[in-house]
Amino acid sequence: MSRMCRVGGMNTPLISLKNMSIRIDGRTILEHVNAAVSEAEIVTIVGPNGSGKSTLLRAIIGAITPSEGQVSRAPGLRIGYVPQKLALDAAFPMTVQRFLGLPKRISARKALDALERAGVPDLRNRQMTQLSGGQFQRVLLARALLDDPQVLLLDEATQGLDQPGAAAFYQRIEQVRRDLGCAIVMVSHDLHVVMAASDRVLCLNGHICCEGSPHTVADAPEYRALFGSGTKGMMALYQHQHSHSHDHDHHHDQETTN
Repeated sequence: MSRMCRVGGMNTPLISLKNMSIRIDGRTILEHVNAAVSEAEIVTIVGPNGSGKSTLLRAIIGAITPSEGQVSRAPGLRIGYVPQKLALDAAFPMTVQRFLGLPKRISARKALDALERAGVPDLRNRQMTQLSGGQFQRVLLARALLDDPQVLLLDEATQGLDQPGAAAFYQRIEQVRRDLGCAIVMVSHDLHVVMAASDRVLCLNGHICCEGSPHTVADAPEYRALFGSGTKGMMALYQHQHSHSHDHDHHHDQETTN
């Protein structure tokens, strides 16, 4: 059972999905999804392409209205969101500071605080178009952290990064969770990385196939049917690597490219 936090004097999850179904253009994307996100936990959503992972996140932030059921959020809940990708016009000059201040300008101090949390304090005056893939994702993370979110959503935020860059990014996410005490909800294909970093895993394929701790899900027949039994060994390999010291976690990340 996931931990519960106190909001408004009542024990309640930060986010609750109750019997939620989503249909788009007559096609069922998600059906009868029941899930909750509680304070400070890291929840990973895995599933094959077309399984409804991004749709689930869009429902959580309110960009999609469920066809059935409901999405409940704690009153005044602050949500940070790191998208799967973001296209910027290469001909349009924009510093990182200016990007973080859209649509409303922010102080240099606030921008620097967010970049420090994301692990890239030296990027504030760099041009967005000059950033590597890993640096760009860190800046998107900094933007999501500007308002001290209680829940941080990441939609395949390491897409295009190599394995060391992805691992460094997720280690930074763990640090953010420790610093802010926020819940993390991640969608990813990096099974061997995110599974090891998670408190709880939801395996999705139009509905929740299985749910639980990373090792519980990795042993579930539903999970193995989707991803194969070899992923459990990949997860164990990452956990062994993760036990080592990573004092320069953003060094790998800054060198990765799309």
